[in-house]
Amino acid sequence: MRPERIPLFPLDVVLLPGTHLPLHIFELRYRHMVRRCIEESSEFGILLALPNGVAGVGCTAEIIEVIKRYEDGKMDIQTIGRAPFQVTELFTGNPLLEGRVNYLEGGDEPIAEPVERELIELYAACYTLVFGDFPRDIEERKKAGLAYQVAAALPMDLLWKQQILELRSEPDRQNRLVALLRGWAPHLQKANQMRACAGGNGHGLKN
Repeated sequence: MRPERIPLFPLDVVLLPGTHLPLHIFELRYRHMVRRCIEESSEFGILLALPNGVAGVGCTAEIIEVIKRYEDGKMDIQTIGRAPFQVTELFTGNPLLEGRVNYLEGGDEPIAEPVERELIELYAACYTLVFGDFPRDIEERKKAGLAYQVAAALPMDLLWKQQILELRSEPDRQNRLVALLRGWAPHLQKANQMRACAGGNGHGLKN
């Protein structure tokens, strides 16, 4: 059973369940947090850092590997997203931010095949436009939770990814992603055409 109070790590990133996130841990308070999580086999929460605070919904991170330990105590770790949660109370009295959280249970509604098919098509199109290569991992992403996996794989706006994290069912996430990618794909295509005309080679990912 997951604890009601957990350490929190605000970052300029949205961690999604089932997706990997490598981290370089250098601040003393987070080095202590990581060591404690390793010793206790516990998770910590990652929240999107905002200009005036943090997002109210985040995802727990499980440390699955310590990739490298440095002589000065810094670490490179590999984490994976586990459980979405909503913060009900923040504790800011210590250097390490903590929160009382409610874990968000996902719904079990059936997937609409036409929506899933369109999402896969849009994912392939956007991925190809961004990276110049067709994605070869579609079936693996379907098995691991398609909406979360697609949102993690594409360099979308962080607030878009936050929207996906906050939705409680896979059908809702897929519908929202389809709506977002329908608007993003033409923008990417236009940006690619403009770069081709200008002879550029950047990705032009701004929304």
